[in-house]
Amino acid sequence: MPLNLEQLATFIHVADLGSFTAAADKVGLTQPAVSLQIKLLEQRLGVRLVERIGRRAQPTTAGLDLLSYARRMTQESIAAEEAMIPHRDGAAGRVRIGSGATASIHLLPLAIARAMKRMPGLEITVRIGNADDILRDLESNLLDLAVAALPAHGRPFEIEPFYEEEMLAVAHKDSDMPSQGPDAAFLCDKPLLLYEGGNTRRCIDDWMTAAGLQAKPTMEFGSVEAIKELVAAGLGWSILPELALKRNRADFLTTSSVRPKLTRQLGMIVRRDKHLTRGLRTIMQCLRNFQG
Repeated sequence: MPLNLEQLATFIHVADLGSFTAAADKVGLTQPAVSLQIKLLEQRLGVRLVERIGRRAQPTTAGLDLLSYARRMTQESIAAEEAMIPHRDGAAGRVRIGSGATASIHLLPLAIARAMKRMPGLEITVRIGNADDILRDLESNLLDLAVAALPAHGRPFEIEPFYEEEMLAVAHKDSDMPSQGPDAAFLCDKPLLLYEGGNTRRCIDDWMTAAGLQAKPTMEFGSVEAIKELVAAGLGWSILPELALKRNRADFLTTSSVRPKLTRQLGMIVRRDKHLTRGLRTIMQCLRNFQG
Protein backbone atom coordinates (compact mmCIF):
# COMPACT_ATOMS: atom_id res chain seq x y z
CA MET A 1 0.00 0.00 0.00
CA PRO A 2 1.47 3.41 -0.93
CA LEU A 3 2.11 6.01 1.73
CA ASN A 4 -0.69 8.41 2.54
CA LEU A 5 0.17 11.83 1.10
CA GLU A 6 -2.04 13.66 3.59
CA GLN A 7 -0.21 11.99 6.49
CA LEU A 8 3.15 12.87 4.93
CA ALA A 9 2.11 16.51 4.51
CA THR A 10 1.02 16.66 8.15
CA PHE A 11 4.33 15.11 9.24
CA ILE A 12 6.23 17.79 7.29
CA HIS A 13 4.24 20.55 9.03
CA VAL A 14 4.92 19.05 12.47
CA ALA A 15 8.63 18.77 11.69
CA ASP A 16 8.86 22.31 10.28
CA LEU A 17 6.77 24.01 12.98
CA GLY A 18 7.91 21.90 15.92
CA SER A 19 4.38 21.66 17.28
CA PHE A 20 1.33 19.48 16.82
CA THR A 21 -0.90 22.42 17.68
CA ALA A 22 0.77 24.73 15.14
CA ALA A 23 0.59 22.00 12.50
CA ALA A 24 -3.12 21.56 13.27
CA ASP A 25 -3.72 25.27 12.73
CA LYS A 26 -1.74 25.12 9.47
CA VAL A 27 -3.74 22.26 7.91
CA GLY A 28 -7.10 23.15 9.44
CA LEU A 29 -7.42 20.10 11.69
CA THR A 30 -7.73 19.57 15.40
CA GLN A 31 -4.61 18.72 17.42
CA PRO A 32 -5.91 15.15 18.17
CA ALA A 33 -6.49 14.63 14.40
CA VAL A 34 -2.89 15.62 13.66
CA SER A 35 -1.62 13.31 16.42
CA LEU A 36 -3.68 10.47 14.93
CA GLN A 37 -2.23 11.03 11.45
CA ILE A 38 1.32 10.91 12.80
CA LYS A 39 0.49 7.78 14.80
CA LEU A 40 -1.00 6.04 11.74
CA LEU A 41 2.07 6.96 9.66
CA GLU A 42 4.37 5.60 12.36
CA GLN A 43 2.35 2.37 12.49
CA ARG A 44 2.49 2.07 8.71
CA LEU A 45 6.29 2.40 8.68
CA GLY A 46 6.97 0.60 11.95
CA VAL A 47 9.21 3.36 13.32
CA ARG A 48 8.88 6.38 15.57
CA LEU A 49 8.99 9.57 13.54
CA VAL A 50 8.46 12.39 16.11
CA GLU A 51 9.73 12.83 19.66
CA ARG A 52 9.16 15.58 22.20
CA ILE A 53 12.19 17.41 23.50
CA GLY A 54 10.97 19.86 26.09
CA ARG A 55 7.95 21.58 24.64
CA ARG A 56 9.08 21.07 21.04
CA ALA A 57 8.19 18.19 18.69
CA GLN A 58 11.19 17.15 16.62
CA PRO A 59 11.75 14.42 14.02
CA THR A 60 13.68 11.36 15.16
CA THR A 61 16.61 10.03 13.15
CA ALA A 62 14.14 7.92 11.16
CA GLY A 63 11.92 10.98 10.82
CA LEU A 64 14.80 13.03 9.41
CA ASP A 65 15.47 10.29 6.82
CA LEU A 66 11.79 10.25 5.87
CA LEU A 67 11.53 14.03 5.68
CA SER A 68 13.44 14.45 2.40
CA TYR A 69 11.37 11.72 0.75
CA ALA A 70 8.15 13.19 2.13
CA ARG A 71 9.00 16.62 0.70
CA ARG A 72 9.75 15.20 -2.75
CA MET A 73 6.57 13.10 -2.75
CA THR A 74 4.32 15.99 -1.78
CA GLN A 75 6.05 18.31 -4.27
CA GLU A 76 5.56 15.75 -7.04
CA SER A 77 1.91 15.39 -6.00
CA ILE A 78 1.42 19.15 -6.26
CA ALA A 79 3.21 19.22 -9.62
CA ALA A 80 1.01 16.37 -10.88
CA GLU A 81 -2.13 18.30 -9.94
CA GLU A 82 -0.81 21.45 -11.63
CA ALA A 83 0.01 19.44 -14.78
CA MET A 84 -3.63 18.36 -14.97
CA ILE A 85 -5.00 21.91 -14.93
CA PRO A 86 -4.55 22.52 -18.71
CA HIS A 87 -6.18 19.16 -19.45
CA ARG A 88 -9.06 19.89 -17.10
CA ASP A 89 -9.53 23.29 -18.74
CA GLY A 90 -9.22 21.75 -22.22
CA ALA A 91 -6.13 23.79 -23.10
CA ALA A 92 -3.77 20.86 -23.63
CA GLY A 93 -3.80 17.31 -24.90
CA ARG A 94 -2.24 14.87 -27.32
CA VAL A 95 -3.39 13.57 -30.69
CA ARG A 96 -1.57 10.76 -32.53
CA ILE A 97 -2.27 10.77 -36.27
CA GLY A 98 -1.43 8.14 -38.85
CA SER A 99 -1.33 9.16 -42.50
CA GLY A 100 0.08 8.40 -45.92
CA ALA A 101 2.99 10.45 -47.20
CA THR A 102 0.98 12.68 -49.59
CA ALA A 103 -1.54 13.78 -46.98
CA SER A 104 1.17 14.24 -44.36
CA ILE A 105 3.14 16.56 -46.66
CA HIS A 106 0.42 18.49 -48.45
CA LEU A 107 -2.67 18.36 -46.21
CA LEU A 108 -1.86 17.80 -42.55
CA PRO A 109 0.56 20.72 -41.94
CA LEU A 110 -2.09 23.38 -42.55
CA ALA A 111 -4.70 21.55 -40.48
CA ILE A 112 -2.22 20.99 -37.64
CA ALA A 113 -1.14 24.65 -37.69
CA ARG A 114 -4.76 25.76 -37.40
CA ALA A 115 -5.47 23.29 -34.60
CA MET A 116 -2.42 24.41 -32.60
CA LYS A 117 -3.40 28.04 -33.05
CA ARG A 118 -6.70 27.20 -31.35
CA MET A 119 -5.00 25.01 -28.73
CA PRO A 120 -1.38 26.12 -28.17
CA GLY A 121 -0.86 23.35 -25.62
CA LEU A 122 -1.87 20.59 -28.02
CA GLU A 123 0.79 17.96 -28.74
CA ILE A 124 0.43 16.33 -32.17
CA THR A 125 2.49 13.45 -33.50
CA VAL A 126 2.24 12.09 -37.04
CA ARG A 127 3.19 8.59 -38.11
CA ILE A 128 3.61 8.02 -41.86
CA GLY A 129 2.91 4.57 -43.24
CA ASN A 130 0.78 2.49 -45.55
CA ALA A 131 -2.95 2.24 -44.91
CA ASP A 132 -2.92 -1.34 -43.62
CA ASP A 133 -0.30 -0.61 -40.97
CA ILE A 134 -1.99 2.63 -39.93
CA LEU A 135 -5.38 0.98 -39.53
CA ARG A 136 -3.82 -1.84 -37.54
CA ASP A 137 -2.25 0.69 -35.14
CA LEU A 138 -5.54 2.59 -34.96
CA GLU A 139 -7.37 -0.60 -33.98
CA SER A 140 -4.71 -1.27 -31.31
CA ASN A 141 -5.19 2.29 -29.96
CA LEU A 142 -1.60 3.21 -30.82
CA LEU A 143 -3.09 6.01 -32.94
CA ASP A 144 -6.04 8.29 -32.26
CA LEU A 145 -6.87 9.22 -35.85
CA ALA A 146 -6.05 7.93 -39.32
CA VAL A 147 -6.16 10.05 -42.48
CA ALA A 148 -6.23 7.74 -45.48
CA ALA A 149 -7.56 7.24 -48.97
CA LEU A 150 -10.90 5.46 -48.94
CA PRO A 151 -12.36 2.90 -48.84
CA ALA A 152 -11.26 1.67 -45.43
CA HIS A 153 -12.80 -1.34 -43.79
CA GLY A 154 -13.05 -2.56 -40.22
CA ARG A 155 -15.87 -3.16 -37.77
CA PRO A 156 -14.37 -1.04 -34.99
CA PHE A 157 -14.00 2.05 -37.19
CA GLU A 158 -16.04 5.20 -37.70
CA ILE A 159 -15.20 6.57 -41.17
CA GLU A 160 -15.89 10.13 -42.30
CA PRO A 161 -15.03 11.24 -45.86
CA PHE A 162 -13.84 14.85 -45.70
CA TYR A 163 -11.92 15.68 -48.88
CA GLU A 164 -12.26 14.66 -52.51
CA GLU A 165 -9.38 15.34 -54.87
CA GLU A 166 -8.85 14.78 -58.55
CA MET A 167 -6.28 12.32 -59.85
CA LEU A 168 -4.34 14.00 -62.65
CA ALA A 169 -2.26 12.77 -65.54
CA VAL A 170 1.23 14.16 -65.21
CA ALA A 171 4.18 14.24 -67.58
CA HIS A 172 7.35 16.20 -68.29
CA LYS A 173 6.58 19.78 -69.31
CA ASP A 174 7.66 19.17 -72.92
CA SER A 175 5.33 16.19 -73.36
CA ASP A 176 2.43 16.26 -75.80
CA MET A 177 -0.58 16.28 -73.48
CA PRO A 178 -3.95 15.82 -75.28
CA SER A 179 -5.92 19.06 -75.21
CA GLN A 180 -9.02 17.38 -73.77
CA GLY A 181 -7.01 15.19 -71.42
CA PRO A 182 -5.68 11.65 -71.92
CA ASP A 183 -7.86 8.58 -71.65
CA ALA A 184 -6.84 5.13 -70.43
CA ALA A 185 -5.80 3.93 -73.90
CA PHE A 186 -3.49 6.90 -74.39
CA LEU A 187 -1.79 6.40 -71.03
CA CYS A 188 -1.41 2.65 -71.48
CA ASP A 189 0.76 3.40 -74.52
CA LYS A 190 3.12 5.51 -72.40
CA PRO A 191 5.87 4.40 -70.00
CA LEU A 192 3.86 4.52 -66.79
CA LEU A 193 5.29 5.16 -63.33
CA LEU A 194 2.62 4.20 -60.82
CA TYR A 195 2.17 4.03 -57.09
CA GLU A 196 2.60 0.55 -55.71
CA GLY A 197 -0.40 -0.81 -53.77
CA GLY A 198 -2.97 0.87 -51.56
CA ASN A 199 -6.24 2.60 -52.40
CA THR A 200 -4.54 5.20 -54.59
CA ARG A 201 -3.31 2.50 -56.96
CA ARG A 202 -6.59 0.62 -56.66
CA CYS A 203 -8.61 3.58 -57.93
CA ILE A 204 -6.26 3.89 -60.94
CA ASP A 205 -6.56 0.18 -61.70
CA ASP A 206 -10.37 0.37 -61.42
CA TRP A 207 -10.41 3.34 -63.80
CA MET A 208 -8.32 1.38 -66.31
CA THR A 209 -10.50 -1.72 -65.90
CA ALA A 210 -13.64 0.33 -66.61
CA ALA A 211 -12.07 1.11 -70.01
CA GLY A 212 -11.35 -2.57 -70.61
CA LEU A 213 -7.61 -2.12 -70.08
CA GLN A 214 -4.98 -3.11 -67.55
CA ALA A 215 -2.14 -0.87 -66.50
CA LYS A 216 1.31 -2.36 -67.04
CA PRO A 217 3.63 0.15 -65.41
CA THR A 218 7.26 0.42 -66.39
CA MET A 219 8.13 1.06 -62.75
CA GLU A 220 6.26 1.04 -59.44
CA PHE A 221 7.14 2.99 -56.32
CA GLY A 222 5.85 3.34 -52.78
CA SER A 223 6.37 7.11 -52.86
CA VAL A 224 4.33 9.67 -54.78
CA GLU A 225 7.15 12.17 -54.32
CA ALA A 226 9.65 9.80 -55.95
CA ILE A 227 7.33 9.29 -58.92
CA LYS A 228 6.93 13.06 -59.29
CA GLU A 229 10.70 13.54 -59.40
CA LEU A 230 11.15 10.84 -62.04
CA VAL A 231 8.36 12.25 -64.19
CA ALA A 232 9.94 15.70 -63.89
CA ALA A 233 13.16 14.13 -65.17
CA GLY A 234 11.32 12.93 -68.28
CA LEU A 235 11.34 9.21 -67.45
CA GLY A 236 7.65 8.56 -67.91
CA TRP A 237 4.01 9.49 -67.27
CA SER A 238 1.88 8.98 -64.20
CA ILE A 239 -1.47 9.58 -62.55
CA LEU A 240 -1.03 11.36 -59.22
CA PRO A 241 -3.20 13.02 -56.56
CA GLU A 242 -3.84 16.71 -57.20
CA LEU A 243 -2.55 17.60 -53.72
CA ALA A 244 0.88 16.26 -54.60
CA LEU A 245 1.08 18.49 -57.68
CA LYS A 246 0.25 21.85 -56.14
CA ARG A 247 3.86 22.70 -55.42
CA ASN A 248 7.41 21.46 -55.94
CA ARG A 249 8.69 20.65 -59.44
CA ALA A 250 5.70 22.45 -61.01
CA ASP A 251 8.00 24.19 -63.50
CA PHE A 252 9.06 20.77 -64.85
CA LEU A 253 5.63 19.16 -65.14
CA THR A 254 2.48 19.38 -67.20
CA THR A 255 -0.78 18.10 -65.77
CA SER A 256 -4.28 17.40 -67.02
CA SER A 257 -7.55 15.85 -65.97
CA VAL A 258 -8.07 12.39 -67.43
CA ARG A 259 -11.09 11.16 -69.41
CA PRO A 260 -13.34 10.21 -67.75
CA LYS A 261 -12.55 12.24 -64.66
CA LEU A 262 -10.91 10.29 -61.85
CA THR A 263 -11.07 11.26 -58.17
CA ARG A 264 -10.19 9.75 -54.83
CA GLN A 265 -11.64 10.44 -51.40
CA LEU A 266 -9.69 10.99 -48.23
CA GLY A 267 -11.31 10.08 -44.95
CA MET A 268 -10.84 10.49 -41.23
CA ILE A 269 -10.99 7.19 -39.39
CA VAL A 270 -11.37 6.70 -35.63
CA ARG A 271 -12.37 3.82 -33.42
CA ARG A 272 -16.11 3.79 -32.72
CA ASP A 273 -15.43 3.64 -28.99
CA LYS A 274 -12.82 6.42 -29.05
CA HIS A 275 -13.34 9.25 -26.59
CA LEU A 276 -13.21 12.41 -28.69
CA THR A 277 -11.09 14.77 -26.61
CA ARG A 278 -11.12 18.48 -27.30
CA GLY A 279 -7.79 18.13 -29.12
CA LEU A 280 -9.05 15.32 -31.33
CA ARG A 281 -12.27 17.20 -32.10
CA THR A 282 -10.24 20.31 -32.96
CA ILE A 283 -7.92 18.56 -35.44
CA MET A 284 -10.89 16.78 -37.04
CA GLN A 285 -12.72 20.09 -37.49
CA CYS A 286 -9.63 21.65 -39.05
CA LEU A 287 -9.43 18.74 -41.49
CA ARG A 288 -13.11 19.19 -42.41
CA ASN A 289 -12.37 22.82 -43.22
CA PHE A 290 -9.42 21.98 -45.45
CA GLN A 291 -9.84 23.57 -48.88
CA GLY A 292 -6.72 22.32 -50.65
